[in-house]
Amino acid sequence: MKLLSLLLLLSVGGFGSVAAQTSGASVAQQVQAHERRAHELLTEKKPALAAKEFAAVVALDPGNIDAQGNLGVMRYFEGDYAGAEPHLRAAVQAQPSLTKIQALLGMCERNLGKTDLAKADLAAAVPLLKEPGIQVQAGLELVEIYSAEHDLVKAAGVIETLRQSSPANPRVLYPAYRIYSDLAGEALLDLSVAAPESGQMHQAIAHELARERDLIGAIASFRKAIAADPKLPGIHFELAEALYSSDDPKIKAEAEAEYKLAIEQNSRDEKALARLGDVTADKNDLGGAEAYYKRALALQPNDADALIGLAHVYSQRGDDAAALPLLKQVVAADPSNVLAHFRLGGVYRKLHQPEDSKRELAEYQKYKDLKTKLGEVYKDMRIETPQDGASK
Repeated sequence: MKLLSLLLLLSVGGFGSVAAQTSGASVAQQVQAHERRAHELLTEKKPALAAKEFAAVVALDPGNIDAQGNLGVMRYFEGDYAGAEPHLRAAVQAQPSLTKIQALLGMCERNLGKTDLAKADLAAAVPLLKEPGIQVQAGLELVEIYSAEHDLVKAAGVIETLRQSSPANPRVLYPAYRIYSDLAGEALLDLSVAAPESGQMHQAIAHELARERDLIGAIASFRKAIAADPKLPGIHFELAEALYSSDDPKIKAEAEAEYKLAIEQNSRDEKALARLGDVTADKNDLGGAEAYYKRALALQPNDADALIGLAHVYSQRGDDAAALPLLKQVVAADPSNVLAHFRLGGVYRKLHQPEDSKRELAEYQKYKDLKTKLGEVYKDMRIETPQDGASK
């Protein structure tokens, strides 16, 4: 955040008070002269001298919002929080729509140890701030306050606001990781206390084991979850996914039955239908695979797995013209889908469009390299890489 840009933005439009204009010609003239000189000095990038002029305006006209706000901003950035606070508060009280000034007031109050006041001002200002820079700075201050109070739910709400405006900012992403991890830990602890032998507890244990790459342990825990509660929503699909990811053909073969149980439990489970399409395609039953993929797409027309699977069926039959729009739909929705780029490159090649094929294979390689690097990070963390459906 730049001091002068904030000051100049505050001064646009003028906030001179009516009192200064009606309390006598000599006072009004003095106020106007000091204001004019203050803004000249700001333009000349001389904030220290401008501060003296704004202080003179405030002495003559305490209701002057422009002077109060600018003087508060300058003292804040000088580190004079005690001196800045009353001026920032005066400006906000007179003009509540000054969200940038309210954000500075909240940060000022926090530096002065007035946590409750800071929390109230920051909570009011952060959602309304339009500039990502000041929003991130103020928002992270609010996150620290909530975190210190162990109010992770509110902290997560602020983080979500910051991620909307600054989705690639590591200053936001790191605390997001910490807060979401802490929330997950709290939820797991609460679950272990409330229902230690429940299906949900075994399900949670299975997820943790999968994160630690203990696939056999995860499968065993998913089975315990089913034993504890056979009607647990989504449990058969989750077990099937674990089974299908196994390198052991015998274990992998058990996935089909679980996918079918998932559909018996929930006929609208398009993910299980798409996976059954994959299982059936593995057996070279293209007609059966097509039927499963189309059932999945009838439920969710944008399901990437079903679109890629159906495109593969068409391509295997030699109908690459039919496969092309399906794969293009996937990469349009998710440009990072590695498998879609790979297969799209192959389809373009068979359609005798070498430049398009070259472009898609270059995209495939780019995202494959990125996912490989991400996989190395997850490996170092000893947790499982999120599945992307690509095995190339």
